[in-house]
Amino acid sequence: MASVLYQSIETLSKDKGIEPAIVVGAVEDAIALATRKFYKTQENMRAEMDKETGEIRAYVFKTVVEGPEQLEDEINQLTLEAARALAPEVEVGGELRFYKDTTPLGRIAAQMAKQVIFQKVREAERDTVFLEYNHRAGEVLNATVKRLEPMDVIFDLGKAEARMPKREQSRLEQFAVGERVRVVLLRVDRAAKGPQVIVSRAAPGLVQNLFQSEVPEIYDGTVSIKAIAREAGERTKIAVVSRDKDVDPVGACVGMKGMRVQSIIRELRGEKIDIIEFSEEITTFAEKALQPAKVSRVSITDLAEKQIEVIVDDTQLSLAIGKKGQNVRLAAKLLGWKIDIKSEEEKRQEVEQQMQSLGTGPSTPIEQIPELGDAIQEKLIAAGITTVEELADMTPEQLEEIPGIGEKTLEKISVAVRHYFGQYEEGEERPVAAEEPTHRDKTAMDGAPAEEVTEQPLDTIADAEEAASESDADSDADAREEKIELENDAVDSLVNESQEVSDEGVSTDEQERG
Repeated sequence: MASVLYQSIETLSKDKGIEPAIVVGAVEDAIALATRKFYKTQENMRAEMDKETGEIRAYVFKTVVEGPEQLEDEINQLTLEAARALAPEVEVGGELRFYKDTTPLGRIAAQMAKQVIFQKVREAERDTVFLEYNHRAGEVLNATVKRLEPMDVIFDLGKAEARMPKREQSRLEQFAVGERVRVVLLRVDRAAKGPQVIVSRAAPGLVQNLFQSEVPEIYDGTVSIKAIAREAGERTKIAVVSRDKDVDPVGACVGMKGMRVQSIIRELRGEKIDIIEFSEEITTFAEKALQPAKVSRVSITDLAEKQIEVIVDDTQLSLAIGKKGQNVRLAAKLLGWKIDIKSEEEKRQEVEQQMQSLGTGPSTPIEQIPELGDAIQEKLIAAGITTVEELADMTPEQLEEIPGIGEKTLEKISVAVRHYFGQYEEGEERPVAAEEPTHRDKTAMDGAPAEEVTEQPLDTIADAEEAASESDADSDADAREEKIELENDAVDSLVNESQEVSDEGVSTDEQERG
């Protein structure tokens, strides 16, 4: 029959969740240490406990060596000759033990032994807790509220205590000492004071476990949970899919009259839950994830970076974003994609800005239109028009306000711009570079016979235009000279007539006087 001491050790081991052999070893080490301290010796000392009687004996152990040459520690070693004098059967490397009386141990030695026992037990308890919970991360455990601290809540898991930090709590929940709740095991921290078990009520795994408990279709695998996005105390979005086409996954989770989901909401103290049907098509999944907002269209903007653009009606923008961006934030977590959400008006303005930016692209110098000629180009540049795009945007009225530009020049500019942009009026043919236009020599404009008119080839269209301009200028000059000559002739004839009249009058008077 086991002694009373050993029965007490077994009871302690059961309460702490550790093996009795660990406690027995702790007691033996404590007695050996206390005996060595009492006798003030450095001898190797060990203690042994008798389970039947409960007696603990201390022994000094010495190692046997070959001879005096190998003797390094006279306190803990013996030569073979000296050892065989005490025990003839001993061999080199063996040990001899000598009994040490523990009766005279005093109160100080006993107190030291007690401290050593408690320390060993605590270390064994920490190792047991770490090995028990370290591999169970993510598991849902039943816990009892043990005490409430200013920031944390301490739970009793049965074999260990668990701590729930403030960040792992739901703002809707208040606990009372002795209350039983379900918590998610996050991790085990091996701190200096011992392993700390960290639990949570804000982890998405808690919602998943509650649905598995309340929805039989999820428990048996007919309906599976694909993704969960949660902000504890606010809202949770859960995506489900059915393996059976005859089973509605959303309806199965909601239950008749919402009984199943209402039970989960009560467990979460009123947290809102959105149940969404999962879809492999990301655009369809995004439309459902942003419920209750109605989405106009969804487009993928960057497949590699997983970015999508969502367009909603102007009246649905605030609903799609949600309070403090919560709805779109949870949808992005659920999808695993970045969501850029815009209203129809914002998208329209963005498109207009893009069109305007395209319109203000690289400009072309006006010198790139040789058909205009140097004279016209100089006039346009002097008026501040330096690019082809600026010239094309001007109206005929604006061009006519520029000094030196009349109707003929205006028409010439219009044709040149159309040619540059490849635009021609119906029936208008584009000039061919191989064809060399001709113009009549000045002798033809002066009235020379047609057979005497010589044709001079022009290298470019611009030369032809300049020649025509020069011929028009010469014709205008001739007309002005002719007009001046006619006016001079008219003046001369009037002067002559007045002189003749005066001469006739003089001759008549003379005849009358004679």
